[in-house]
Amino acid sequence: MADPQICASLEGTTVKEMADEAARANIAGADLVEVRFDRLYLKKPEPNKVEDENGEIRHVMPPEDEWHVRDMNDVEVSAALSSLKESIPLPVIFTVRPRDEGGFFPGTDEERIEILRQGITSTVKSVDLELSIPDAIRTELLELAASNNVQVISSIHDTSTTPSADELTAMVAEHAKEGEMFKFCGTVNDHQDALQIVEACHELKDSAHSFSLMALGNGGDWARLHAPVLGQSMVYATLRSEFKLSNKGLVNIRDLKNAWTLMEY
Repeated sequence: MADPQICASLEGTTVKEMADEAARANIAGADLVEVRFDRLYLKKPEPNKVEDENGEIRHVMPPEDEWHVRDMNDVEVSAALSSLKESIPLPVIFTVRPRDEGGFFPGTDEERIEILRQGITSTVKSVDLELSIPDAIRTELLELAASNNVQVISSIHDTSTTPSADELTAMVAEHAKEGEMFKFCGTVNDHQDALQIVEACHELKDSAHSFSLMALGNGGDWARLHAPVLGQSMVYATLRSEFKLSNKGLVNIRDLKNAWTLMEY
């Protein structure tokens, strides 16, 4: 069984930061990168100074949901798309995540859809289209993607919980044909939630469906670490390397590749 593709999800808040991250992802061995265009509307704050138990001062970034969000007019979409296309050496998954699915886009649904249209016609490799997009608009975007040879990732992002394994497998069976791959990202509240992701992948591994299932939270990285034997088509990884990264359900690209080698996947 071939290894899943590794996608580095870029976390920069400027075009330059994303381009720099993409270059590092390329060196680390990622196959492609996810450009979270909605993150360009975030304004990174100065870190807070926090005194630890040893009396030493550490610089800690506040949670992202506390960061300032720019106005729509602060980002020139066409220029940003052009710069990203020129500066990123890897294939791109283009994403504009809405707030109700964990994103930061500040505008209206209509404005978000227009940016998705521009991303598709810029001939990215893939576009992430949430299943929450109204059917008529989603059909239009699917047709636009097909006419531009852009692959579609159909996605659901649950910021509060993770469905049961049976619900997940049914979800994949229902939606996998609405794009080249189905992606689900849930939220792990306990290890039982994490096991639901693993069990669903195991049930699906011999199917013809292309899927990527994962979760955020402690244990959410299990399905990523064991993706090669669970039939996953793609694994989303990060360039972060901070302490206890796995508690967030994330895994560093190099650590992921090393784990696959050690486990002889």
